[in-house]
Amino acid sequence: MVAACDEARVHLFVVKQNRRNATLKLLKRAVEEHRFGRLHMVNVNVFWTRPQEYYDSARWRGTWEYDGGAFMNQASHYVDLLEWLVGPVESLHAYTATLERNIEVEDTGVMSLRWRNGALGSVNVTMLTYPKNLEGSITILGEKGTVRIGGVALNEVQHWEFEDHCADDAKVHEASYQTNSVYGMGHAQYYENVIQVLQGEAEPETDGREGLKTLEVLIATYLSARDGKRIALPMEY
Repeated sequence: MVAACDEARVHLFVVKQNRRNATLKLLKRAVEEHRFGRLHMVNVNVFWTRPQEYYDSARWRGTWEYDGGAFMNQASHYVDLLEWLVGPVESLHAYTATLERNIEVEDTGVMSLRWRNGALGSVNVTMLTYPKNLEGSITILGEKGTVRIGGVALNEVQHWEFEDHCADDAKVHEASYQTNSVYGMGHAQYYENVIQVLQGEAEPETDGREGLKTLEVLIATYLSARDGKRIALPMEY
């Protein structure tokens, strides 16, 4: 698709609305400004629930061909954060399972990662949380800083502490917001960028190549879980 769009000289847009959340924009700046120092550990949790009725509501849900499992469908925007915030992944090892739902794909999975910058981390995903969506979070532990952004959908800055101080520290409280939705608040800003690109006023913030980065990590996750081995990145095709 990327090659076809390049050849046709058209844009390929990929929706990554979480990047536009105020909480994550603060975190992105902190990483880019090296406020953490060396990154030590990163943890991502997606503890949501999807009852059997959700999967039964449409024939394509919970299938390999049309949907994908908890990693590919529900947690893909969280997998996107692994490279966008932390950097290129060196390798990963994953386990997936279908513990409760009557579906082809996984309803639960875990992933351990090593980044090229030396950081270690994990991603924990389940659609079996009782009785409702509980948490969508990322925690970053570094040499000079610790941040946890949680809530049900990365909507609350729950811990923000650095060795140094800067103006962004005063924006932490206002960046948090209350929501029961797991979709975040970034869609409007995402589509603003799409409109500006089509009007020739901006460059795409999340194009097909950005989407490929996430897709490669997801494919590696499924290969690792299937074959029971560590997968190195970038993958050879």
